[in-house]
Amino acid sequence: MNYEHIQVAKMTAPLGAELSGIDLSKPLEEPVRDEIARALLDHLVIFIRDQDITIDDHLRIARGFGDLYTHPIYQPLKDEGRSEIFELQSDRERPFVAERWHTDITFEPNPPKASILRAIEVPEAGGDTMWASTEAAYDGLSDTMQQLLSGLTAVHHPDYFYRIANDEQRKRFDERGDVVHPVVRTHPESGRKSLFVNSVFTSHLVGMKEKESQNLLSFLYDHIDSSEYHCRFHWTPNAIAMWDNQSTQHRVVADDPGARRVMQRLTLAGGVPF
Repeated sequence: MNYEHIQVAKMTAPLGAELSGIDLSKPLEEPVRDEIARALLDHLVIFIRDQDITIDDHLRIARGFGDLYTHPIYQPLKDEGRSEIFELQSDRERPFVAERWHTDITFEPNPPKASILRAIEVPEAGGDTMWASTEAAYDGLSDTMQQLLSGLTAVHHPDYFYRIANDEQRKRFDERGDVVHPVVRTHPESGRKSLFVNSVFTSHLVGMKEKESQNLLSFLYDHIDSSEYHCRFHWTPNAIAMWDNQSTQHRVVADDPGARRVMQRLTLAGGVPF
């Protein structure tokens, strides 16, 4: 299906597209917003460069695609007083790069649907972000493996976030107990199936011995790490990425962890995986 209001340049066969002909500093007309949503559904992660927008613009754009989600650990921008938007910073004094493949916040009963990340400061070279299509990874498995995985569930745990949480936040995690999701989930809009385990938050497979669980999860993580399921994006100032958190994983390329990097993110609330 063609796009009438925006231009869409596909990046790789499994996922990724750069969009143009869009000015996000202005309210989006409904046909334009609908085509952006369709591009996200078609390509799983979309990129729009050279968008000089304000925080209010960022919030307006995100709300046009769904309800906003508030991160359970990260603090919002202190000078803005808005609980939904937070900033990710790294530099030589605070080197931090999320270099492991992950799907965001799968330790929640209702993991987020999507995220919209805006580049404020980025290095001239390096610091790219990669995305993997977990739909393509699922399709790349044998019928036998797909059948085995379709009946499995896995426990997801906050892990890193639990370690940096305060006492009240830890108490909420403890009171909630284990969060269990299907290993293979179905996209609520497209109906496509994808792998829903990741090395950051997936603890173990339910009903398996420890070694069985570790070996099968390790295989799936290696499988998702296959380059044929990936796309890679080089950030420029005022570039925006929007990705489907239900059918992708992502990681930052840690080629220069000390480089100055400032990003602002908003996240859309999701439903229970099935």
